[in-house]
Amino acid sequence: MRAVVIHKHGGPGVLTLESHWPTPTAGPVEIVVRVEACALNFLDIFTREGMPGEPTPLPHITGGDVAGVVAQVGPGVTRSAVGTRVVLNPNWGCGVCEYCREGQTPRCLRGHMLGELDPGGLAEYVKCPAAQAITIPDFYPFENAACLPVAFGTAWRMVVTHSRIRPNDTALVLGAGGGVAVAAIQIAKLQGARVIATASTDDKLERAKRFGADELINYARDTEWDVTARKLTGKRGVDVVIETVGETTWERSIRALGKGGRLVTCGATAGPIGPTDIRYLFRREQTIIGSNGWTHNELVRVCELAFAGKLTPVVDRVLPLEQTAEGETALERRQVFGKVIITPGGAGAP
Repeated sequence: MRAVVIHKHGGPGVLTLESHWPTPTAGPVEIVVRVEACALNFLDIFTREGMPGEPTPLPHITGGDVAGVVAQVGPGVTRSAVGTRVVLNPNWGCGVCEYCREGQTPRCLRGHMLGELDPGGLAEYVKCPAAQAITIPDFYPFENAACLPVAFGTAWRMVVTHSRIRPNDTALVLGAGGGVAVAAIQIAKLQGARVIATASTDDKLERAKRFGADELINYARDTEWDVTARKLTGKRGVDVVIETVGETTWERSIRALGKGGRLVTCGATAGPIGPTDIRYLFRREQTIIGSNGWTHNELVRVCELAFAGKLTPVVDRVLPLEQTAEGETALERRQVFGKVIITPGGAGAP
């Protein structure tokens, strides 16, 4: 099969298009999916560059957001027949640790992730446990389905499960051009919240407004955006901050929070070390919550809402497998709004 393979860590130049890479074979309770669409994420970039303390087996194929058609089923598979249109939950647990037994697979001690620890979807075919497949309705585009797992699954757990956002709460969503942020805006609005969105360009902000943002802040012009957010709430401060940026926004995110506010973070695309003035935390009784991934049931709920038209994935561009490096470069430079989709274009069943 054709696949984009990393043989060593580094910049976009290490992404190698292989024309005759071994096609995966389905083992017990596994399926092989012909990849029709794979959405890029910052995790693909981090894995490509190499993450300290999290060794990636090389050579490796990244790509966790996968939608396609079941091409092969292994022994013991009772669902997901060949020909079924599916989107894959790329994150699963060991099934035996205490967290998995409680249904908290994001906390698994020996977890799996397509594209990070397991070969991913930047290839014509990908293999995973059959239980990870969620059926896609015939009318729903593969490109839209590929936008759902990482961005919307992450956002749902941040906004609904962890922040416990309520109607009439005010949520501050940072970096409104990114996939998780766009999803978080929609989910917060669905829960009845008021949303303040930040982005670096007016174009991104106007697009964020179309997806539900009530107030807009251009942080490139307004460097004291935390002060502006407090003014927009009558100096009370926001109830929730959805933080995906990290180092460059962390201190102001905490300042923007009001009393009893909840800051939920899922990543650190701008760096992992952020200063924290602890006085804000105890004087305002604020809470900082880490959020890592999603459960299968959370992703199923996201898919149900998306298939019903209540959540709308945003596709920035669609590129062939050969232009994966171009897509990752655009994502890394924050030149996208929504998701970059790669279409490997599988050729026949394995």
